[in-house]
Amino acid sequence: MTAAAPTSGRRDVDLLCDSIKLLGVTNMTSAISPDAQTHADAALAQQRVESFSRQVQAIRANLHQVVIGQDRTIDLLLTCALTGSHALLVGVPGLAKTLMVKSLAAAFRWKFARIQFTPDLMPADITGYELLGKDDQSGAPRLSFRPGPVFANLVLADEINRAAPKTQSALLEAMGEQHVTVGGQTYPLEEPFLVVATQNPIEQEGTYPLPEAQLDRFMMEIHIGYPSPEQEEQIVLKTSGAALRMPEAAFDREAFLELRNLVWAVPVPPSVAAYAVRLCGASRPDDARAARLAKDYVAWGAGPRGSQNLVRAAKAHALLAGRTAPTVEDIRAVAIPILRHRIILNHRAIGDGVGAEKLVGHLLDEVKP
Repeated sequence: MTAAAPTSGRRDVDLLCDSIKLLGVTNMTSAISPDAQTHADAALAQQRVESFSRQVQAIRANLHQVVIGQDRTIDLLLTCALTGSHALLVGVPGLAKTLMVKSLAAAFRWKFARIQFTPDLMPADITGYELLGKDDQSGAPRLSFRPGPVFANLVLADEINRAAPKTQSALLEAMGEQHVTVGGQTYPLEEPFLVVATQNPIEQEGTYPLPEAQLDRFMMEIHIGYPSPEQEEQIVLKTSGAALRMPEAAFDREAFLELRNLVWAVPVPPSVAAYAVRLCGASRPDDARAARLAKDYVAWGAGPRGSQNLVRAAKAHALLAGRTAPTVEDIRAVAIPILRHRIILNHRAIGDGVGAEKLVGHLLDEVKP
């Protein structure tokens, strides 16, 4: 009787091969044996992952030419970008939120647009509008569409909560469907398309809370903290002279789309997807899987989009770490920024001082891998 062959290594090879096949880069020929082809596919997958890591490291280096510190924030922004998702940046003024987003657009050589949200901003100021003019040939009156700033690869919605809800909602269609509709006509947005919105957490007078439907469109709510004393000294020294130069592009749009497609093609083990679903289920107070604090303090838990985004972000997180498939630990690493804005707390939580971040931390403690 012979010992059974270990299955974990074989499973990893199968995942690597699945990733290669999904990417459409298999190179199978009848002259190669199945075992040799498996090893060749695995080697090719590892090469793709190593190339991905080198390219992302080049982007990080370019961003740090302008942005000092904020490593965690930069990695979370890259995770959103590499999954084709939107991000909400929350931080007090002066923490380089705008500079970080502009630098990200420059590093990818994207078309960048900044929209300053104010109470008098109208939806047409975002999407564009129809203008009455004359036909060049016949001279007959006709309507022509003037695209708004949303027609860019990376849109910075600065202080998004200062605009009225109907103006905030002008971004919903663009963020969800990647097109806008004006005057009954639908206009597609060029790929890639990302929205990064910012909010100031300490100045709430005269602001409008984002509707839950719009909050759910953002993959992550990223909180930016103060720099360390050493980093702040570097910032002061670096900004006391000439104006900062934007980083040079690491690669072009097509190369970025290849990176994004690689992230999308990463296979997900069923156990990882199941953990993401259990984690979101534990946040829903009426669910049989609800965690203890969720029953006491949550009005509405995270929906299916929370589970989807956990898995998408985990795939990018694994690739950023040089691995070809996500694990439960990748889910746990991105859970707080993905879930905290999807959990609606009740009045009891507000009275007891229980915040969404604390509640997500409790979920991570209670829902074991």
